[in-house]
Amino acid sequence: MNPSKILIYDGSFNGFLTSVFVAFEEKINVVDIQPNHQQQSGLFSETETIFTHVSKAKRVWNGVRNKSHSAISNIYFTFLSETEGVELLLFRYIQKLMLSKHQKHSDFSDETVLRISQLARSVGREKHRMEAFVRFQLTKDNIYFANIEPDFNVLPLISKHFRNRYADQQWLIYDVKRKYGIFYDLERVELVSLNLSEIHYNKIRKSDAFRTEEYDYQTLWNDYFKSTGIKSRINRKLHTQHVPKRYWKYLSEKKETA
Repeated sequence: MNPSKILIYDGSFNGFLTSVFVAFEEKINVVDIQPNHQQQSGLFSETETIFTHVSKAKRVWNGVRNKSHSAISNIYFTFLSETEGVELLLFRYIQKLMLSKHQKHSDFSDETVLRISQLARSVGREKHRMEAFVRFQLTKDNIYFANIEPDFNVLPLISKHFRNRYADQQWLIYDVKRKYGIFYDLERVELVSLNLSEIHYNKIRKSDAFRTEEYDYQTLWNDYFKSTGIKSRINRKLHTQHVPKRYWKYLSEKKETA
């Protein structure tokens, strides 16, 4: 009988893919896959710690991609949703995908396939929102800085967009909720950790971290935003659907309403 185990990994996507590889290679009956910071023991299952191996992770990545390009994208997006129990859900999805000779990734009558698709779409929507709603502020160190607080862990998904769009300036986008950021130094994008003593909301109160003229630009932008709006044609319900209120505290054009 194949052993029943809970696999413990380091929380990274490569770590998760390595866990999938080990489970397949050792024919483990997987009870659960858990990141090490959320580890919970099972009453009747032993645990095994999985150490990340990029080469093993790549083999799983390539195997799934050979089956379906859309499936590997859905897996990555769903992993970034940080949904509770997402690892086991993805493992079952990969199992079905690899064992099936048909286009299993598009069989929405399967509850697992449908759930993966729904989560991936949600993460994709949040990615596009962050690309639209990031508002940079110029610091005294000549770095364009922005706070974000997305529902999902989308920083890895938006780095390419901002690197292409702002290739000629240094910038840092910081995820307040997850306490890490991405920094572009004019050559490459790196993950960074910060210990911020102050979260820089776009409030009327000024911060010493930013250049004085930054607030002049924000005032001009805020005035322009107000002057171009036609009060009689404002649809607040529709506006809130496109720009949810939870993002307002980081939008300079919402300085007076956030």
